[in-house]
Amino acid sequence: MTRRARAVLISTYDLGRQPFGLASPAAWLRKDGIDVRCLDLSLHRLDEEAIREADLVAFHLPMHTATRLAVRLAARVRALNPRASLCFYGLYAAMNEALLRRLGAAAILSGEFEHDLLHFARRIAQGERPRIPGDTAISMDRLDFLVPDRSDLPPLSRYARVVMPEGEERVTGYTEASRGCRHMCRHCPIVPVYDGLFRIVPQDVVLEDVARQVAAGARHVTFGDPDFLNAPRHALEIAGALHDRHPELTWDATIKVEHLLRHAGELPRLASLGCLFVTSAIESFDDEVLALLDKGHTRKDAFDVVALCRAAGVALHPTFVAFTPWTTAASYANFLRILEDLDLVDSVPPVQLALRLLIPAGSRLLSLRQVREIARTFDEEALVHPWVHVDPAVDRLQSDVMALVGSGQSTAGRELFEAVARLAGVAPKRTPGTARAAIPFLTEPWYC
Repeated sequence: MTRRARAVLISTYDLGRQPFGLASPAAWLRKDGIDVRCLDLSLHRLDEEAIREADLVAFHLPMHTATRLAVRLAARVRALNPRASLCFYGLYAAMNEALLRRLGAAAILSGEFEHDLLHFARRIAQGERPRIPGDTAISMDRLDFLVPDRSDLPPLSRYARVVMPEGEERVTGYTEASRGCRHMCRHCPIVPVYDGLFRIVPQDVVLEDVARQVAAGARHVTFGDPDFLNAPRHALEIAGALHDRHPELTWDATIKVEHLLRHAGELPRLASLGCLFVTSAIESFDDEVLALLDKGHTRKDAFDVVALCRAAGVALHPTFVAFTPWTTAASYANFLRILEDLDLVDSVPPVQLALRLLIPAGSRLLSLRQVREIARTFDEEALVHPWVHVDPAVDRLQSDVMALVGSGQSTAGRELFEAVARLAGVAPKRTPGTARAAIPFLTEPWYC
């Protein structure tokens, strides 16, 4: 009897979520008769026996941190099983092609990767030994999506949870109703791959994926779409159907500032359908920086969205790139003051106060002369083009803020904010704003 081909799919880190990037391709490969083992290394140690037996080892690279961890692990995997074909797939795969080729990649897949990964696995199952270094594929094919197969992933109860305003913690699932993005924000890592395109996942696939997670204990679900309202009708229909089937289920999504403004009339409806909060990449309160990043909104737009979300009863979780080549000591201090003035201190995880602009390979930021003048040679260990601020004091401030935030994760967010404010020479207000306990939040904060 012929042995079935064996594939190991590896996630190194996915923001505390059960990895959709393993569950989705696992469904495709298993349907084709391939023996699949999913390893989430954020919760488990590397299963060396599974690696030794594998014909294919594939790393999912959805974000910067996950990619750096995978790069460190690749040599160990090759040492354990030099016979296995090595694949890297996901958003950060194609943009780091040169490095991954040198690590021995026989396939580098980005965009809508499931079909290409299945095709690659089939070649291996048929006895082919793909050449090294292998080919790179960025696919924008419209796929016939399958319901993700989460059968051998750790239970949802082991992942990040949502904390409700009264302090209750809810087991949280994760799904995607669309992928890619129609927008071209210069700093976004989606742009070099999708280039303004996006693809929707059929409603029946999304609803079945959520239903299975509800059956597994989920009481809240995160929609991981780069922008939930890229296809507003599709998203609103899914939200309505989800509420009809699971009326007690709550959810959150990422929505761009300009979409929150354009669809402001729908925000009360989203709240009534179970939307607890939205994550939105405000990035900066400086109009010059927003224009350079090509964000599509202004400082005033951000202020308006804060008010609209509050009026609708949807908590806003803004994200920021606090330190850019255009940040000054004065503008950073002003950024902190605005967070207090808008009563957002308890809505912003402290790590957001320290984040520094990343310039990954192929970034649209490199189309700016101001960026090309400061961007250094690509650093394959850091996976970015390093840059140095013209004012060394700003770089020192960012380093000090990151050190403070990193050492104080057990400290209350407001206390950390006040410590950061003092570093920046800002006297924090003593009048407390909205208590952290009154704002729903995930136990693992978003970052790149």
